Amino acid sequence: MKIRSTILILAVALLGSQTISAQDLDALGTFTPYSLYGIGDIQGMNTGITLGMGGIGQGIRDPRYINIKNIASITERDTLSFMLDFGLYSKNMYLKDNHTKSAYNTVNINNFVITVPVKNKHSLIMGIMPYSNMGYKFETEEIDPVLISKYGDIRYRKYGHGNINQAFIGGAVKVNDNLSVGVQGIYYFGSQTNRSDVVFSTGLIRNMQTGWKNSPHGFSVEAAAQGTFKPADGYVLTAGASYRMKNNLNGSTTRFAYVYDSEVSDTVAFDKTKIDMTIPSKLSVGVALKKGEKWTFGIDYERQDWTKAGFRETPGVAFKAQTAQSIRVGMEFVPNRYDIRYRYKRMTYRAGFHYDKTYVSLDGKSVNQMGITIGTSIPVYRLNNSFNVAVDFGQRGSTTGSLVRENYVNFIVSISLHDLWFIKPKYQ
Repeated sequence: MKIRSTILILAVALLGSQTISAQDLDALGTFTPYSLYGIGDIQGMNTGITLGMGGIGQGIRDPRYINIKNIASITERDTLSFMLDFGLYSKNMYLKDNHTKSAYNTVNINNFVITVPVKNKHSLIMGIMPYSNMGYKFETEEIDPVLISKYGDIRYRKYGHGNINQAFIGGAVKVNDNLSVGVQGIYYFGSQTNRSDVVFSTGLIRNMQTGWKNSPHGFSVEAAAQGTFKPADGYVLTAGASYRMKNNLNGSTTRFAYVYDSEVSDTVAFDKTKIDMTIPSKLSVGVALKKGEKWTFGIDYERQDWTKAGFRETPGVAFKAQTAQSIRVGMEFVPNRYDIRYRYKRMTYRAGFHYDKTYVSLDGKSVNQMGITIGTSIPVYRLNNSFNVAVDFGQRGSTTGSLVRENYVNFIVSISLHDLWFIKPKYQ
């Protein structure tokens, strides 16, 4: 009953958070000028465990925690075990271009995932997490003395907010001792708004607001597999791959324009059309080498071609979608998982590195990102219950041309819960 109550509370908190984010401009899931373009700032499918290892996961198999990077991994478990992972994500950014500097912090739900056994060789997974976030704010003042003398002070504001979420449910089966396969359905939903305001200080001229609101939804399928090999006694090598199918999003795009003052707002334009946007297919592959319950080392590669995604053009900016690629390397180490005297010896220590070529290209310059990650899991009560922390230190973009350089420190704080179901005690 305690576990069920916890699940209900966390689910309500998650859904409530997503509603608030869509209504309040200050409750942003991210803050970056690069989220102005395309589908926003894509948030990788990481928990506090996989982020600590640079974001690897295709070759990770461990009965202690949920690996959402490759659904086939959930067959590596106790056949009676129930597992839950709930995490929060914090982004802390310092932005700099050729003219200005700024800093911003955001906090958002990262993931809520549950896995349960179905039969001896079958497992089920379900969860929800953000897919992409939009969050930016720009404000400038008119400097033309002719316009200022005629209309007074004029402010130009551009801001965007909203997110696209992904809910998923799927299953995996262990074909034999060396091969597991899985498939899951993913449902995308949410809304994102881009707005521009012209604000006059005198009150003699009404303010203006224009923008777009996208409300997409769509369904995709992802298939995954993992194969294990034993190259030497005590070592296990796992090769994994996952493929997410292309999805043509449904929904609507609304073009709006208003004039307003402190008392009334009038609609100038309101045009609602069918959305024309695609989330392309994504291929992920990776391998991991594990020695007993001591250490694991792995490497992943991901590729996603956004060149035909159908994004709306941004006036005055040479934005072009490109093929996104990433390489990730990571490892974890446990001094002695069963040590009964010292907690720090039972803790898991992680580190990793990632290099990402994002889908955003501005003025012919690719927006790239690189970072170093560290993390740890602290056992709580039982061996498979843990409190997890991961930190990603990195940089995205540069100060050349029209780009902005972002130095960031991102955190994921999560809790992993584990329990056994359908056990009848022999003695009361």
